[in-house]
Amino acid sequence: MKRIFALIFLAAVIFAFSAKIQITIWTHEDPNRTPLEEKYIKEFQKMYPNVEVKRVTYPSDKIRDAVLTAFAAGKGPTIFNLEIQYAYPYITNRRVAPVDLNAIGIKSYAELENMYVKGTLDAVKYGNMIYGLPLEVTNWAIFINKKYFRDAGLDPEKDYPKTWEDMIRISEKLTIREGNIIKRRGFDFRYPYYLTFFLPMVEQLGGYLFDKKGNPTVINDQAWIKVLNYMKEWGPNGKNLGSPTYPAARKEFNKDNNTIAMCESGLYQILRIEAENPAFYKSGEWMVVNWPIWKDAVKDVRCYYYGHYYMVNAQAARPERDMAWKLIWFMLSHPEEYLKEVGLIQPRKSLMDSPVFENFPYAKVFMEDMEKSHIIPLHEKCPQIEQLLKEMVESVMLTNTSPEDALKTFKKKLAQLLED
Repeated sequence: MKRIFALIFLAAVIFAFSAKIQITIWTHEDPNRTPLEEKYIKEFQKMYPNVEVKRVTYPSDKIRDAVLTAFAAGKGPTIFNLEIQYAYPYITNRRVAPVDLNAIGIKSYAELENMYVKGTLDAVKYGNMIYGLPLEVTNWAIFINKKYFRDAGLDPEKDYPKTWEDMIRISEKLTIREGNIIKRRGFDFRYPYYLTFFLPMVEQLGGYLFDKKGNPTVINDQAWIKVLNYMKEWGPNGKNLGSPTYPAARKEFNKDNNTIAMCESGLYQILRIEAENPAFYKSGEWMVVNWPIWKDAVKDVRCYYYGHYYMVNAQAARPERDMAWKLIWFMLSHPEEYLKEVGLIQPRKSLMDSPVFENFPYAKVFMEDMEKSHIIPLHEKCPQIEQLLKEMVESVMLTNTSPEDALKTFKKKLAQLLED
């Protein structure tokens, strides 16, 4: 009888290792990252011939809805990544599996954390477990087209904006209009990522969206109103310097077509310039400077950073989950290639200490700002909160709503959201 059971067990093991394991990866579009990860997937499939991997990409603004719809139908991908503010609810609602330490060959979560820059895994810690591994940690700095500064009689090396007051003054000099239509913006914000850029502008003035216990609440109304007044002045009903209705500034910047002089973006933007417009990349007519701060700031905090973390669907079968973590670990074991080929910062200590990072263009600027910043606030209702921030900011920019009324409405809707 024992021999029969042993044979049955052996047959089950052989079947498990011979049966095809299918893994799907859903990720956001990145033309520089696709060939790199496709290469890793091919190498992985040679190592594990019983594994089939299908990698699917979505536009950044579409993947959130795609993942949400798929999970609601019980058909989520094996592996996915979203901006952490949108992925965090999947952790708190137990829709993703914790990192399988055995699969990646690590003894403990403490050992895993020690491989990364302090705090960069905090966003995916819940309870005593870690639920994701970072594909990238991203903050934004200011990209400048030097030619358009000189066209406006400005010296880009000296006259670049160091404060938000500078930004509005310099943008006025750089902006070109035909009637009320802007032909060239001096700068424009990265709408609709209000958690990332709007909240640090408020925090610089002593305002906050979350209390010390992590509960959403508006702290220091005057800080909020000052930033809302700034956005109102920026928009078409004020100085008419920019608007959410114009094409994304960071995408226009790469074209070097006299439509934008400055934008805010991450380190990856550098390699996208090289890929999309090699002549502009090689021209030396662009530079990167630190994110601005208010003249009367009470706190020197820079643009918040966020992350994309690869996560694994908790509903996937055990063999798929195990193999999914093996694949993620294999891909992410090449942080220097991700930086050189894609411009993504995987916050491994080994990368931070490497010559590759030290010699990457403007990496120092981004790290200076990151050291003065922190990750965007995380809450299970962050997606809905960001939508409320969008409604508030754009109501003052695009309509005649006063900052005071917009903030009042935001507070009311925030309270209703938290009650629900």
